[in-house]
This record gives sequence, structure tokens and C-alpha cells, in this order.
Amino acid sequence: MEARQFVSFKLAGRLMGLDIRQVREINRALDITPVQHAQPHVRGLLNLRGQIVTVFDLGQRLGLGPQEITAETHNVVLKDDEVALLVDAVGEAVEVPQDQIEGPPANPGGLADGFIQEVVKLHDDLLVILSVEKILALD
Repeated sequence: MEARQFVSFKLAGRLMGLDIRQVREINRALDITPVQHAQPHVRGLLNLRGQIVTVFDLGQRLGLGPQEITAETHNVVLKDDEVALLVDAVGEAVEVPQDQIEGPPANPGGLADGFIQEVVKLHDDLLVILSVEKILALD
């Protein structure tokens, strides 16, 4: 049976994830330079070994409000885009059989509409898989 892997993380007390194939790396919330007049969900820019990466406040983007940066905050740097997503804390990689992955729920539970791609019922929690395409889409 085919399985898929997801990077899991916490955001506003919820367990969320991204397809591991879409993630280049994960690092601590380094020095983020604010950008004036940027959209509310753009937290700023990050110099990642000479590459300029735009940091999205994922909580703000999903309609959960701005995030507070703590010692647990990390950047999830996406593979194909110069974008990092600010998350509250990083979990572990989760491998899930394909038949345990379900479509998005009718009621997204407080998340802005359209960002949930799939959900996975784990033994003790619900893993919400986000759509990178929707997160990066211009409003």
C-alpha cells in the first residue's frame, strides 16, 4: 500500500502539515527584516545563505491572527518558491497510508476557506494538510 509523508507542525494549537516533497528545509525563526507596505501576512524577508526568502505569517494567512515569535517558532522553507512559512513549533515527519487520507471537511473549523487540502485522523489528533498552492495564491 502506498504511503505519503508529511512535515507536521503546530499553529495556534492545531496540528497541521505539508507534503514533505514541498519542503526544502526547516530552521529557527532567524532575523526577519520587516517590509513596509507589504500584505498583512508577509512577515518580512529572510537572508538564507545569500538567498532572499519571503516569510509568510502562516497564522495571519489562514485567518488565525498574527503569530508571536517564541523560542519554538520555526520557518518551514518551501522547495520551489522563495517562501518560508512561520509556524509555532515543528513536529515530526508523519508517514500515512494513502487510504487513511481524507478530503477536506465541510466545516474548516475557523480556518479561512480553501486552505485545507486533506485531513488525516491520527490515533490522538487530527492532522490538517494545507494546500501550498492556496497559501501562495494572490488574493
